[in-house]
Amino acid sequence: MVKSALISVFNKENLSPIIKALKELNIQIYATGGTKEFILEQGAAVIPVEEITDYPSILGGRVKTLHPKIFGGILGRRENKDDLMQLQEYDIPQIDIVIVDLYPFEQTVKDSNSHEDIIEKIDIGGISLIRAAAKNYKDVLIIPSRNDYGFLLNLLKSKKGVTTLEDRKEMAAKAFAISSNYDSMINDYLSTKEPPSHFSKNLMNQKSLRYGENPHQKGAYYGNLEDVFVQLHGKELSYNNLLDIDAALSLVKEFDEGVLAIFKHNNACGIANAERSLLDAWNRALAADPVSVFGGVIATNKTMDIDTASAINELFVEIVLAPEYDEEALKILKSKKNRILLQTNDFEFEKWQYRSVLNGVLYQEHDSINVNEINFATDNKPSDTEFDDLLFANKIVKQSKSNAIVIVKNKQLIASGVGQTSRVDSLNQAIEKAKRFELNLEGAVMASDAFFPFPDCVEIASHAGIKAVIQPGGSINDQKSLDFCNKNGVSMVLTGIRHFKH
Repeated sequence: MVKSALISVFNKENLSPIIKALKELNIQIYATGGTKEFILEQGAAVIPVEEITDYPSILGGRVKTLHPKIFGGILGRRENKDDLMQLQEYDIPQIDIVIVDLYPFEQTVKDSNSHEDIIEKIDIGGISLIRAAAKNYKDVLIIPSRNDYGFLLNLLKSKKGVTTLEDRKEMAAKAFAISSNYDSMINDYLSTKEPPSHFSKNLMNQKSLRYGENPHQKGAYYGNLEDVFVQLHGKELSYNNLLDIDAALSLVKEFDEGVLAIFKHNNACGIANAERSLLDAWNRALAADPVSVFGGVIATNKTMDIDTASAINELFVEIVLAPEYDEEALKILKSKKNRILLQTNDFEFEKWQYRSVLNGVLYQEHDSINVNEINFATDNKPSDTEFDDLLFANKIVKQSKSNAIVIVKNKQLIASGVGQTSRVDSLNQAIEKAKRFELNLEGAVMASDAFFPFPDCVEIASHAGIKAVIQPGGSINDQKSLDFCNKNGVSMVLTGIRHFKH
């Protein structure tokens, strides 16, 4: 039977119903300074922790609950006779429920430039209360966050405060997760070494997914999707949906100019600029691969208008992403009940990326550079239009799976070859695809994610009608490729930056 509760919270929001329920069950409440005043305002009796410890809050509030009479009451084992005797000897009250809401360290880091303010928001007493109560979950219920008030209120109302071992163990696990996450945030703030000396990433918000990449694999997402987008319509997002969304946004965010891209299996199968209109961008993006668009992802950095929405609506498209939607455009796209419509926020990708490999973690800096310096390496220089196309193509190839070749003309993806084991295969795949969809390669430009080890790619490209090439350079055979370009009127630009993507 619950007889007492200790409350020490920073945010008092939604605490009133808890206090009312504790009062109705005649549960003794102990509290720290600011929380005590709030409880009194609710008309409930409360014993300040100072009366238990015989010590006031000291050091500007840094020390309030760190005392044997508090932690003894939490950690005392109810089935241990020696513990019970010591509790009685030192007049330590047993505490059955501990309710904590920590100082908002993460929010302070976001909102403040003051190092002193941020350090003061490192909670010491609260995190200690959480860990102590969670450790002794056999006897004590920990409520480690205001997000768990609903759980406690249900117990108080439906079970009169009676808790099961399963209830307490569940909350103890959540408490240690919160503690771990809190420490990780502090570590991230204080750590200055990049990459860090040890990997620590603790994400609290878990979103269960229907399955992983395949139906027989379990899957989940951890993080804050609401920072990235708002879902306006459609079915629940899947594991593969999130991978495609990440890939699509990674590409679209490369462009300051308006673009529309079509994605399938993490690669762009169509993209074009929207200088004339978004509908024109859709039509030109679609032309690059009108087959792969089926079940694909559409992403744009411009407002989705009614004309483009009407055209998209004629096909089966699984996801549409845009920063804004015209009202009528949204109505049209909502006509398919399962189509996922996302309104993207203005966000930035994290500086560091990580992925699981060989039971460990690979950690790398986000690929945020497009070119190191522009080197017009051939006698023949690209025209202004060709140069614009080269930069456009280079952004696309950067976000394509290696080995990757991208062919562009008039800021329209003509074709790409991605994920091949040789660069020649990628190029041949792109050329074949362009011909299959009857797109003219004459005057197009080509981008490669890495250098050409031999001149064969520029030879094939030139024979297909490609007039300009952009690539990192760095091969011992660069000169052979340059020599061919000089002899055949092909211009080549070197960037000094490779863009492998696996």
